[in-house]
Amino acid sequence: MPDDATLRDPLPDPTLDTETGASTAPGAGDDDVTPTGRRPRRPSLLRETAIIVVSALVLSLLLKTFLVQAFFIPSPSMEDTLVEGDRVMVSRLVPGAFDVHRGDVVVFKDPGGWLPPPVPQAESPVSEAVRAALTFVGLLPQDTGEHLIKRVIGTPGDHVVCCDAEGRVSVNGVSIDEAYIKPGSEPSELAFDTTVPADMLFVMGDNRQNSADSRYNTDKPGDGFVPMGNVVGTAFVKVWPLSHLGLLRNPGDVFADVPAPGVGDEG
Repeated sequence: MPDDATLRDPLPDPTLDTETGASTAPGAGDDDVTPTGRRPRRPSLLRETAIIVVSALVLSLLLKTFLVQAFFIPSPSMEDTLVEGDRVMVSRLVPGAFDVHRGDVVVFKDPGGWLPPPVPQAESPVSEAVRAALTFVGLLPQDTGEHLIKRVIGTPGDHVVCCDAEGRVSVNGVSIDEAYIKPGSEPSELAFDTTVPADMLFVMGDNRQNSADSRYNTDKPGDGFVPMGNVVGTAFVKVWPLSHLGLLRNPGDVFADVPAPGVGDEG
């Protein structure tokens, strides 16, 4: 015969709702209540937003410092490749992880005296501070106030001459056909014959008759050459305005037949 205990109905649980069966014991259903009986404090929206903003600023600063940086084109010296007002992205991996090559479009710090003294802009202290901060972290493009952008024509050891019988520039004894210069421009209205020193670059603007480049700065520090240490990086894409969006490719075919320095150069 079965034990009576197995036949009795269990005593009603006073903590159960008789209609729903749900427990009405204090704290029942509060999964997020701590052992002390207090609910854990949830992060505020303001705090979460601040974390996201700070993280974005740090990421932008790291990208600008080690990988890419935006620059604003302030003059027509690189037309028609770049026009005044364009924004470009510059790879900071060059020089360093990668070498500078003939034909690269490079941004570099003024070697000394290439640029006129900056003209102060009428700007409130607050506006100036905000702009400087956003530029510092990379959210605004560098205005190139102390930087220039030109095309590399000669690398260390190269013998660069202008002009041959057809008015072209030659590098290490080989004349080059520069398809990138501004239509209607001549390769150079100024004759020159120079050899690029070690750790230096010889640069020219694509708008040859409107570019104060290596040809016109021979009386300045560096004798018109750009120290490799002044190079910020190579411009690789135009990002603004959107109608100008496009990659800036190295015209390697222009320099394909140019030999290494000292090889085949009769000069």
